[in-house]
Amino acid sequence: MGGEAPEPRRLSRALSLDGSGVPEEALHLVLGYVDDPRDREAASLACRRWHHIDALTRKHVTVPFCYAVSPARLLARFPRLESLGVKGKPRAAMYGLIPDDWGAYACPWVAQLAAPLECLKALHLRRMVVTDDDLAALVRARGHMLQELKLDKCSGFSTDALRLVARSCRSLRTLFLEECTITDNGTEWLHDLAANNPVLVTLNFYLTYLRVEPADLELLAKNCKSLISLKISDCDLSDLIGFFQIATSLQEFAGAEISEQKYGNVKLPSKLCSFGLTFMGTNEMHIIFPFSAVLKKLDLLYSFLTTEDHCQLIAKCPNLLVLAVRNVIGDRGLGVVGDTCKKLQRLRVERGEDDPGMQEEEGGVSQVGLTAIAVGCRELENIAAYVSDITNGALESIGTFCKNLHDFRLVLLDRQETITELPLDSGARALLRGCTKLRRFALYLRPGGLSDVGLGYIGQHSGTIQYMLLGNVGQTDGGLISFAAGCRNLRKLELRSCCFSERALALAIRQMPSLRYVWVQGYRASQTGRDLMLMARPFWNIEFTPPSTETAGRVMEDGEPCVDRQAQVLAYYSLSGKRSDYPQSVVPLYPA
Repeated sequence: MGGEAPEPRRLSRALSLDGSGVPEEALHLVLGYVDDPRDREAASLACRRWHHIDALTRKHVTVPFCYAVSPARLLARFPRLESLGVKGKPRAAMYGLIPDDWGAYACPWVAQLAAPLECLKALHLRRMVVTDDDLAALVRARGHMLQELKLDKCSGFSTDALRLVARSCRSLRTLFLEECTITDNGTEWLHDLAANNPVLVTLNFYLTYLRVEPADLELLAKNCKSLISLKISDCDLSDLIGFFQIATSLQEFAGAEISEQKYGNVKLPSKLCSFGLTFMGTNEMHIIFPFSAVLKKLDLLYSFLTTEDHCQLIAKCPNLLVLAVRNVIGDRGLGVVGDTCKKLQRLRVERGEDDPGMQEEEGGVSQVGLTAIAVGCRELENIAAYVSDITNGALESIGTFCKNLHDFRLVLLDRQETITELPLDSGARALLRGCTKLRRFALYLRPGGLSDVGLGYIGQHSGTIQYMLLGNVGQTDGGLISFAAGCRNLRKLELRSCCFSERALALAIRQMPSLRYVWVQGYRASQTGRDLMLMARPFWNIEFTPPSTETAGRVMEDGEPCVDRQAQVLAYYSLSGKRSDYPQSVVPLYPA
């Protein structure tokens, strides 16, 4: 009792903000449960120690734009990445609006990262130029442990490189090549893949036009017992009878053609729950009926079905989670979707053929179909639709009933001379007010589709939105400035076919504090982009594609210079400075 009292524990020290009293192992474990990159970023800013531990424990990074950071800087920040995604050309490249020689080359990323990132198991490149040499370098450095290779809408390589991947990457579980432009030098790559990769789970070379040998697919099914997803290029379904008999674990299949009266002996795997065939017509759709009730995903984008066919087929698919169709489905077909598919989470309605002789019933989707979807499918998280007509009421219905929506994209086609109700100001406001989980929002209309007031509404109610595409919106520069004043959290913006001046565009971009990337095509452009310099600031790259000289000197009715819809602006934050691989069509304005 006469001894010295023990020193009290200093819990406040152990729980201090810098975590100095928390064991290193504990912090590693805690951050290991933090997956959201935004949460990770916030944690890394707490103190230097957390920043360092985040660097050592981060497993995956997606670089949203390949010129935003250099490969060397990424390596220094995250040296133990297991998975890396890099996005290249602007989305407009998918619509032929970006030249082939624009840039987005994979070479520096592969050359500087493949070997130093010793833990790298997965690589995902999107809209990038990937050469055979790039893939050879990747195989040399990471082939022994590469588990996932995704090349999404990439170009520049051949099946020779794929053959090297197939022979060398024997731990490959996913090979994704959808919509890539690939030089076809033979089918040996597929044979070697089937012979050397027993753990393959997913193979996708959909819409690549690569030739297929049915025997190679049968070998694939025989050797890869874990194969659950296969999406291929054109191959007749009747040639896959042997493959389907062996691929008993297959859950997803898409891509084969179906020829009339040649599919009678085809028996599809019992576990199949995701399906899509090309060129399937009325006489062939019965192949789906036996397992339609268990389908969770149905792709009819490249089918020849009529509106009535869609109605009959979808009425038999009550458990769909994902549906992709063309607008030939019509309002009547979407009504069936609303009545039947109560679990639907993703709906994609692409435009069909612009055939003026098409029956009115099959001519497109309107506010009637969208309203039916909103009322009937209340679990929807993603809607992307081309419509021929639209009203404020339809958008209000989506805002009222689709509370889980996080991605909404609508394009108003120009087939009809008149639209029932424009502008869509109140509808856009109601949708944004009601869908509080929205992260991505696209609205591509016709002139007069959204007034300055409506544009202001979008800015005012876009608090959760991080990506936005707007086309043919607003009336004056004031509308754009009002829109920008409300966009506090917007990170990526794309504008097309708008009436705004170059000066207003630059001033609006300066007002959006979170903006990291903006692409614009079609505005009142100058020949030199001089007013774009108003948005210049540190780490902000500005690239300008001048308007065509063919329209120089022409004047609009209001006395303003002619608007060249092909003038483009790309501006983005970059820690790498000015890029060195500009094509001749692009003028770097800043940094000079």
